[in-house]
Amino acid sequence: MIAGIVLAAGRSTRMGRFKPLLPWGEHTVIEQVATTLLATSVDEVLVVTGHAHEALAAALRAYPVRFVFNPDYAAGDMISSIQVGLRGLGPAVDAALIAVGDQPRMQASTIEAVVAAWRQGPAERIIIPSYQMRRGHPICLPRAVWPAVLALSWQESLRSLWQSLAGQIEHVTVDSPTILSDMDTPMDYQREVGARESNGHDLSQTKRLA
Repeated sequence: MIAGIVLAAGRSTRMGRFKPLLPWGEHTVIEQVATTLLATSVDEVLVVTGHAHEALAAALRAYPVRFVFNPDYAAGDMISSIQVGLRGLGPAVDAALIAVGDQPRMQASTIEAVVAAWRQGPAERIIIPSYQMRRGHPICLPRAVWPAVLALSWQESLRSLWQSLAGQIEHVTVDSPTILSDMDTPMDYQREVGARESNGHDLSQTKRLA
C-alpha cells in the first residue's frame, strides 16, 4: 500500500499569501495537487497542515483526503512535516509518496511512473524522479527508511540521507520539468500560471471530484 503525503503546513512567508489557497484555474493550488494524486493508483492521501489549518481543511472538504496537523510548522522546516506525515500513516502502508503542496503542475503520469518503479522492484528502494539530471518531487520513501527520516533534526533535510542511502536510491527519468516547478515567490506563481495557460503541462484534471 502506498500513501501520498502532501506537505502544506508552511506559512508562505516569501509569497506573502498562503500558497495552497492561491487560485489555480477554477479552483485552488491545493485542490489541484489533491485532484492529481487522487486520480492515480496511490491508495490514500494525507495532507499535512499547519498555518491556516481550518481554511485548508475547508478548501478540501469535498475531497477524500485525511489531515494531520504539524504543531511545529512555525519552528521546523519541511522535514518536520514529513515526519508528522509518516507518523500519521497506518501499519498497512509500505511506502509514502512525498508531494509538495505548491506544485500544482505535478502530473499524474509522473506519479504513476514513480509508483510503478517502486512496485516493480525490491521494497527497500527510494524512488526519485529526475529531469535532465535534476531531482524533483514526488519522492517515494519505503517504510524501511522511515526510521532514518524520523531521526533527522529540523535543521536537516532528506538530502542529508542521500549519501548514506545511495545504494537504495533509484532515479526515474521523466520528460517534464514540472517535477522541479514549485512556487516560493509571487514571480514563481505568475510563471507557473503562465506555463499552465500556455504550454499545456497541466495534464491532470482540474474538475472537482463528485
